[in-house]
Amino acid sequence: MKLEEKLEEIGHIGGRRGPCLSETCQADAKLRANRKGDGPAKQEANGKSTVPRRSLNTYTWQEVQRHNQEGDQWLVINRKVYDVTKWASRHPGGHRVLSHYAGEDATDAFRAMHLDLDIVKLYLKPLLIGELASGEPSQERNKNPQLVEDFQELRRTLEAMNMFDANLGFFFVHLAQIMVFEALAWLILCHFGSGWTVTIFISFLLTVSQAQSSFLQHDIGHLSMFKTSKWNHLMHKLVMCHLKGLSANWWNYRHFQHHVKPNIYPKDPDIDVGPLFLLGDSQPVKYGKKKIKYINYEKQHLYFYMVGLPFLMPGYFNLQSMQVMYLRKYWVDIVFVSSFYIRHFITFGPFYGIFGTVLLIYLVKFLESPWIAYVTQMSHIPMRMSEEENRDWLSTQVLATCNIEQSFFNDWFTGHLNFQIEHHLFPTMPRHNYHKVAPLVRSLCAKHGLLYVNKPMLTAFGDIVRALKKSAALWMDTYYE
Repeated sequence: MKLEEKLEEIGHIGGRRGPCLSETCQADAKLRANRKGDGPAKQEANGKSTVPRRSLNTYTWQEVQRHNQEGDQWLVINRKVYDVTKWASRHPGGHRVLSHYAGEDATDAFRAMHLDLDIVKLYLKPLLIGELASGEPSQERNKNPQLVEDFQELRRTLEAMNMFDANLGFFFVHLAQIMVFEALAWLILCHFGSGWTVTIFISFLLTVSQAQSSFLQHDIGHLSMFKTSKWNHLMHKLVMCHLKGLSANWWNYRHFQHHVKPNIYPKDPDIDVGPLFLLGDSQPVKYGKKKIKYINYEKQHLYFYMVGLPFLMPGYFNLQSMQVMYLRKYWVDIVFVSSFYIRHFITFGPFYGIFGTVLLIYLVKFLESPWIAYVTQMSHIPMRMSEEENRDWLSTQVLATCNIEQSFFNDWFTGHLNFQIEHHLFPTMPRHNYHKVAPLVRSLCAKHGLLYVNKPMLTAFGDIVRALKKSAALWMDTYYE
C-alpha cells in the first residue's frame, strides 16, 4: 500500500500520539511524582500549549551552528534552542550522543531515541534558552523540508497504528528459548559426561543461546518493555551482564552513538576499527596519503576471516567491555558480569574444573563471534561511509543501512536485524513490527528518490569482503602513487 493511501486510511492524526512506554533514559519515580503540578510543561511536550509564556530569545541557524564545540553545545528540537553543554556529562545516553548533534536540528533523532516525551521534556525545560527566529526554517537550509515533514507524518501514522507497543509475550518466548538451550546443555553434560563429542555439542547449544541473548539484550537496550525504567534497567543488566558477560553501560554508550550517526566519521565507533581495518572511501585515502602501513591493508579482506570474524566477541568486545567497566567504575555492571562467570563455574566447574570452564566460555564466544560479526556488519560495511554531511534523519539512516530478505530463518538468525533500515529509523520500535512498517518506509524512500536496499543474506555476507577489497584498492592506489 502506498504511503499516501495509508495516510488517507488513518485520517488526520497530526495531533495524536500512540501510547508511550517508559524508556531507559527516563526519570525515576520521584521525578514522576513531581509532574503533577507541571501541566504547561506537559502541554508543551505535546505541542498543544495554550498557556501564555515568557518571551524567548530568538536565534538564526547561523548563530546556532556556531555552538558545536565540546565546551559549547546548542541544539534545536521542534524549533526550540537548548544549551546542553553542562547537561551533556549527565546524559544517560552518554555525552557524545549530544555532541554529535551540537549546532544541528536534533528533532527527529530526539524523537527516535525516546519514547515517553512527557518525562524527557522535564529534563529539557531548564536547558531552554530560546527559539528559532520566525523567518528561519524548521531545519537547516540544506535539508529538504518536504522530506522531513513526510517522515514525521509517517512516524505519527505508525504511532496511531500502535507500532511502538511491545508484545511482552514475544520477548518472554525468546527468553524461554535461551533458558531451554542453557538447561539442555547442562542436562546433557550431567547425563553423558564431559567427553569431546558432548563438549562440542553443548558448545553448539551454548553458542545459540549466547547469540540469541545478544539479540534479546539489543531489544531491551532500546525498548522500555516494562512500566518503570527501573525494571527495564534491571532486565537489561540481567541479559547483557549476567547472560552475556558484557557491560550494559558500555553497550549503551557505544551503540547509541552508532544509531544517531551511522557510518559517519569519526562519530560512529562501529566504523572506527583502524589501524586493523580501513573502511569506506575516505579513510583508506587518508592513510595512503600519509604513507601509513601498520598492516598490509591490501590483504584486509583475507585477514577479516582470520581475525575479524573469530575475535570480534572474545577479543575486541570482551576486552573493551572490561576496560570500560574498570576505568569508568561501573560497579553494578562489574557485579552482574562477575555473576556470569560465577554461574558458569558453578554449572560447569564440577565437570571441567576452573581452567576448563574458562576455556569453554571462550570457546563459545569464539564460535558465536562469526555469527554476530556477520549480522552486525553486513548491513553497514558495504554501505555509504562519509564525514559529517548534516543530512536529514531519513537520508542519514537509509544511506548507511540495508535490509536482508525476510524469511523465518533470516528473522531468527539475525534477531530481526535483517530489517536494519526500519530499526535505524525507529530504534524504539519492537522488532516484531518491522515487517509491518517496511512497505510504508519503502514507499517513502521511493517518493524521495532514496535507494531502499534489500538483498539476499549470502549476497550481504559477500558484500562485506567486496567492500573491504574496494577500500584496500583505494589505499594501494594512494599509498603507491
